[in-house]
Amino acid sequence: MRYDILTIFPEFFKSFFSLGILKKAEENGLIKINIHDIRRFTADKHRTVDDNPYGGGSGMVIKPEPLGSALEAVKTCGLKSLVILTTPQGERFSDKISRELSKYEQLILISGRYEGVDERVRELYVDREISIGDYVLTGGEYAVSIIIDAVSRFIPGVLGNEASPYDDSFKEGLLEHPQYTRPETYKGKTVPEILLSGNHKEIEKWRRGESIKRTFFRRPDLIDKARLNLEDIKLINQLKKENPHYFKVYIALIHYPIYNKDLKIITTAFTNLDVHDIARAGKTYGVKDFFLIHPVKEQRELVKRVIWHWMEGPGVSYNPTRNEALSLVKIKSSLDEALKDIESIEGLRPKVVVTDGRPRENMIGYTELKERILLGNEPYLILFGTGWGIANEIIESSDYVLKPVEGLTDYNHLSVRSAAAIILDRLLS
Repeated sequence: MRYDILTIFPEFFKSFFSLGILKKAEENGLIKINIHDIRRFTADKHRTVDDNPYGGGSGMVIKPEPLGSALEAVKTCGLKSLVILTTPQGERFSDKISRELSKYEQLILISGRYEGVDERVRELYVDREISIGDYVLTGGEYAVSIIIDAVSRFIPGVLGNEASPYDDSFKEGLLEHPQYTRPETYKGKTVPEILLSGNHKEIEKWRRGESIKRTFFRRPDLIDKARLNLEDIKLINQLKKENPHYFKVYIALIHYPIYNKDLKIITTAFTNLDVHDIARAGKTYGVKDFFLIHPVKEQRELVKRVIWHWMEGPGVSYNPTRNEALSLVKIKSSLDEALKDIESIEGLRPKVVVTDGRPRENMIGYTELKERILLGNEPYLILFGTGWGIANEIIESSDYVLKPVEGLTDYNHLSVRSAAAIILDRLLS
């Protein structure tokens, strides 16, 4: 593998590549690291590599001429090469990308600086843009160093054990199991007995289980990417039971005040499907209570009869899981009643989140709201509307308005039970 680094600070890399595994790999001819000073490709006596941005604004932009000349000079004919720009706007770097890049013969890495590079360089020369995370560094040299280190591990011969890069964390999408070495006992902590048994089959089983546990607790987002067997899934379900969630989320289905298609305030009727399906979604994702809110007594009585059928009547034996989901349901005549009920349980008023299919200014996104919910510090009540949406009087008094559920098209007419399931999955999974 040949690496060509384009930078305005070539001195940065001298210490980084002068020791450890990368130094040995270069000495053994497995990799070759070339560092190019972009200033050498300038045409003026001041060796200018940056200039003010067109249109105004703070910071400087790397000029296209010296960078373009440098790229044309270092690209080697006949090699399978790729030009990479390090930028916060790029795709998130990962173990998977490292493996992909290791298949090339030449990687040309541009160290981004200042406000970035002239857009024409991206359009004319760059094959791939990479970010190492959602944070800003003083320069792309740090990112380039990380990329080279990660990619080189997958080049045959760079590591002593060829299997090592594939056995480390992120193998099969999971974090690595705990590691132990001598002494057997250290400050009262002993090595797990299974590792001393010599039973390699049981050791591998233990390591797989510990890998699952570590991923479940530390990086649950990786579980979805992992290839799991039935034993893994059984363990994950057991972990869920033993470690119940700690967030405090309630949901409510509002039937008044609601808009009709002419944007007039109306009262909508309960529907059997909404009650059943939203209750099941709520139970699946760990919602504490599901409030059905309706001002009309006859409607409330109707729902009570439906609930009775499944909770106490013939439906109990026919479908016990329906009973379990409907146990979440609480029937109230107003939103204020539901708020008071939650406050009596939690000791403080919940944050009210309104869901709405209509775009508005300053709506909160799913990632931010999920982070707030998972802190577990405050209770949240998520309101779902019927008809053509919840009236403005409720929306304006809420704490947050959640962004609409959007797919890859501009069609935006989901049923409330479909939207509720999607929203709960995004926020609580």
